[in-house]
Amino acid sequence: MSNALEIVRDQFLVYTLWHERMQNDRHEQLVTALCDHDTLCAYKLTCDNVTIGLVPRVLGRILVGMGNMVYGDAPSYGKFKSIEVIARIPYQSWEVASYMLLTTFYSNEKKAIELSKTSLFGRESQDNETMHVVVLAQLARKYGEDSLIQHTILPLCFAFFYFFASFMLYAVSPRSALELNYLFEDHAFEQYDLFLRTHAEELKKRAVDIEYLVFYGRNVRSEYELFQTIRNDELAHRNRSAERACEYA
Repeated sequence: MSNALEIVRDQFLVYTLWHERMQNDRHEQLVTALCDHDTLCAYKLTCDNVTIGLVPRVLGRILVGMGNMVYGDAPSYGKFKSIEVIARIPYQSWEVASYMLLTTFYSNEKKAIELSKTSLFGRESQDNETMHVVVLAQLARKYGEDSLIQHTILPLCFAFFYFFASFMLYAVSPRSALELNYLFEDHAFEQYDLFLRTHAEELKKRAVDIEYLVFYGRNVRSEYELFQTIRNDELAHRNRSAERACEYA
């Protein structure tokens, strides 16, 4: 019996890893395609006019306002690192909440499918956001924008409370949680896009040699290409949040 269970467990693990790799490959193909300006504009336009509810609108303004108050309006390595510490939190909280709710709604097949979709989206996205924060932490340290309090302790404290806020919002209203994330990712996209437009020539001259990028499977030659792909990641997360929110309409 124990051997049979081990075989089933191993087969499930292999399938899970294969499925995650397939999802990651599709995401990387999209990110590469979005490096073309016309493709980027067309893809962005598909979710530009999403109707956002009152609660996520208010929370979104508070979230962005607090970030700008602490780190300034202009994008920077330190600001990016701090934002990315927080950016993975909603996805992590949704995955945890989805599994907890599945325990209650396992007999409701439609509800179980909805929860599983969000859980899968959360797992993929938090892995991607983790890559962002690891890589940007290296760059922030390299350029001297990695202070202990402002760029490490404050984001971690905020992330702690943001986890429970995202968890509760998703449990009460999944659509509101997804709409709030849409606003957060839209702001992140705009910040990265502004950074690219402002520092394009300088970034193209800076080579990137970060081991975690190799581990993750993303190949870039310069900081310009790195920030271009991160910008595209955020746009993909924004659009997928909008698409998932619409499914709860």
